[in-house]
Amino acid sequence: MPTYEALPRFTTDLDRLTPEQRRRFLQTVAAFVEDLRTGGRFRAGLRVKRVQRASGIYELTWSMGTGPAGRATWQYGAALRPNTPHVIWRRIGTHDILTGP
Repeated sequence: MPTYEALPRFTTDLDRLTPEQRRRFLQTVAAFVEDLRTGGRFRAGLRVKRVQRASGIYELTWSMGTGPAGRATWQYGAALRPNTPHVIWRRIGTHDILTGP
């Protein structure tokens, strides 16, 4: 099972989401974690890509229902257990978070 940590800014952003947005994020994270456990190749529906002009930072995108798509930025951190990916969650919200990923 991959390990993770959340930066304080991510936690603040997460608290601002509606319960429905948070639920959709958790559904997306379940698929994200499954893909990490099975080798790190992410399914196309997760729309994982590098953030431009931000070395080592990635973006995960999903539908939040009506309104803009949800996004979370993250990066790989040093493994806490051998051969186990460690994810550092940085930001969560809409496209606006990409101004300070």
